[in-house]
Amino acid sequence: MKYAIVLPDGAADEPLPQLGGRTPLEVAKIPHMDWVAAQGRLGLARNVPAGLTPGTDVATLSLLGYDPRRYYSGRAPIEAAARGITVGSDELIFRCNFVTILDGRMRDFTAGHIEQAEAERLIADLNRLAADGEPAFAGCRFYAGVSYRNLLVLSDAATIDLTCAPPHDIPNQPVVEHLPRGSGQERVRRIMQRAAELLRDHEVNRHRREGGRDPVTDIWLWGQGRPRPLESMQERFGLRGAVITGVDILRGLGVMAGMELMDVPGATGYIDTNYAGKGRAAVQALEDFDLVVVHIEAPDEAGHLGDAPEKIKALERIDELIVGPLLTALRGYGDWRMLVAVDHPTPCASTVHDGAPAPFCFAGSDVSPHGGGRFNEKAARASGWIVDPGHEVIEYFLGRRQAPAV
Repeated sequence: MKYAIVLPDGAADEPLPQLGGRTPLEVAKIPHMDWVAAQGRLGLARNVPAGLTPGTDVATLSLLGYDPRRYYSGRAPIEAAARGITVGSDELIFRCNFVTILDGRMRDFTAGHIEQAEAERLIADLNRLAADGEPAFAGCRFYAGVSYRNLLVLSDAATIDLTCAPPHDIPNQPVVEHLPRGSGQERVRRIMQRAAELLRDHEVNRHRREGGRDPVTDIWLWGQGRPRPLESMQERFGLRGAVITGVDILRGLGVMAGMELMDVPGATGYIDTNYAGKGRAAVQALEDFDLVVVHIEAPDEAGHLGDAPEKIKALERIDELIVGPLLTALRGYGDWRMLVAVDHPTPCASTVHDGAPAPFCFAGSDVSPHGGGRFNEKAARASGWIVDPGHEVIEYFLGRRQAPAV
């Protein structure tokens, strides 16, 4: 049996006036996703348990079959796994966003989707200052990631216990109300403050200002935690898996779940990602693996931008260039199943993640059609099937559990 999972990140939304009271999923021309919904099972999954912050980390952990209440370690340790970063027992890993804060408000949690070369230069200079004995950076090791998504490992941090706000959840809000709070807050805030002072007149920002771009004003520390191991997909389900993605959070989850990472040139983790390349890589991976997971960040990024037309475009590209080719390839194997699942909504109106149940559908061998219709929020609600907790979805998809007659 061959299995494929397609994860259009943040694709679910709310009815929008500019779309005639419809959502981007309702408006988008997505015939292949609609086929999966119509020919198989359709429903909603609660991928974010109560009390956890809605995000790709928590929600995708659910969709891969791991209960976040048991396995969630924080976003940063998952991303660290993607880069092979190891830490000591007294160390804490933080996600370290480059951001733009203007007039005391979070104007851009991506610093204008900072270019990779700029980010790597800034990270290198922060590390140089730490090595040179900058007091605020004592015990700091900075790691460059993809664009604005970077990491900080902090030593002598065994007693630190903080509440930190994801920067994408506080757009245009006063940041002073969302600074890290709790044990060790003075130390972590001082790191952030000193970094802002050093960034202010950095050469990277001089060039950005000359080019009419907003500066990279700050680092924002959040998503902290310590590594927590997962059972592999091979151990749990007897499946050899591969992951295709442009972001470290999925790469890290793949590594932790014992899956192979497939690199695709041009997979940016943004709206300009290489959709066709991901589709081709997924089709090729089916030859060697039992399970292929394809994650696409673009709908989530469009939601954060509040750009409904861009979200619709992303969904249509996913359908045409990834879901369509995968369906064709899977049918050639005889026994197959495909799951299309949204991790969480990222509504264009609010531009922030939402923990509401999100739609999923799966079809293939031994899956009886259940009149699901199209793949969208309204049809998923009408199906009457809500999987709560969401980490059970994979059990139904893999045929380990019988879907209820609803």
